[in-house]
Amino acid sequence: MLVPARAGQDPVNVPMIRHWVEAMGDPNPVYLSADAARATGREGIVAPASMMQAWTMRGYAASTAPSARTAFDELVELLAEGGYTSVVATDSEFEFVRELVPGDEVSTEEVVESISAEKRTGLGPGRFVTTVRTYRDASGAVVAVQKWRTLRFRPAEERALRPRPAVNQDNAFWFEAAMEKRLVIQRCSSCEALRHPPGPCCPHCRSFEWDTVEAAGRATVHSYVVAHHPPHPAFDYPLLIALVELAEGTRLITNLVGVAPDEVVIGMPVRLEWLEADPELVLPVFRPES
Repeated sequence: MLVPARAGQDPVNVPMIRHWVEAMGDPNPVYLSADAARATGREGIVAPASMMQAWTMRGYAASTAPSARTAFDELVELLAEGGYTSVVATDSEFEFVRELVPGDEVSTEEVVESISAEKRTGLGPGRFVTTVRTYRDASGAVVAVQKWRTLRFRPAEERALRPRPAVNQDNAFWFEAAMEKRLVIQRCSSCEALRHPPGPCCPHCRSFEWDTVEAAGRATVHSYVVAHHPPHPAFDYPLLIALVELAEGTRLITNLVGVAPDEVVIGMPVRLEWLEADPELVLPVFRPES
């Protein structure tokens, strides 16, 4: 594929060179002083070689005009249609034939040299796209050649993380036990009453002393709802949210799995399973007893 030659909007000029070297912090005097340039055997001021591409950049207004579309733009859109919407790596190899001087008018043409077979990357499948840009002066003589390589990839689909629970000093022990796949219930050390959700004080005897017991994992459905909206990418819908009553007597809000919404009945026996939502979050869910 050949992208036709495109002329730069402005000839090589000292003001643009000045902005460039100031931005880059390049103190070489040959870029702004004719006398310094002549002292090195040049005829006058020269442009930094690293500015080569800048002389043919279109700028925002020109790049958004309908007439600015090129064959390369069409290629990028075609790759995007295939899902290759992201760029993770670029590589540029320049060969400079001669230095540019103020007044030079530069144009560039581009050839798509190759598009690789699909490669596997840690970020998703991708393709290397290699193009060759040839820079010419007003007479058509080549002043530089650039090989430009990009890796355009299709982002791997990753499931969104579940919303993080509000962990504090009163309930951290419960989530820590869940990470070990243990369902624990807070117990008052004074009156031995069980309570959930966890809290700092026993609602029966007002004691602040407590320990835990481990639940056996058997329960019955006390109540439930079927959630359809608002959708969240971390969940599968319809989402069954249930209040189950543990065999030990406390109740727990959880999700039901392995059952359709129209199959759930109040009082249905269920058993504990563990959902490894992500490496930092393990949660209890319940499945109907088989």
